[in-house]
Amino acid sequence: MRLIVEILLMGLAVFLGAKLVPGVSVDGYGTAIIAAILIALANATIGFILRVLTFPVNFLTLGLVSFIISVLMILLVDNLMAGFSTTGFWAAAILAIVVAIIKAIFGAIAGSDKD
Repeated sequence: MRLIVEILLMGLAVFLGAKLVPGVSVDGYGTAIIAAILIALANATIGFILRVLTFPVNFLTLGLVSFIISVLMILLVDNLMAGFSTTGFWAAAILAIVVAIIKAIFGAIAGSDKD
């Protein structure tokens, strides 16, 4: 159940991020959920491999490379989907920041149910 809620919240974060960031568009909430799932899958597979390969550089740049990899995964999903689009790297970078902030706010409101 928690996974479904996380997916819906990530979709809402992508949908709100697309409304807030100029240069990012999404056709609707359903498309935002699909984009969120694809971004999560890209980060979990390709992003993980890239993070492992770039660990020394990521360590030296204090995590900046991980952020760039996340932006690249957003651009990858942009190329894969028809209803989700960004105008370029900077729009995707701002979207990544906005989505991270929205997810942090959702996490603070929801709290954790770990006992």
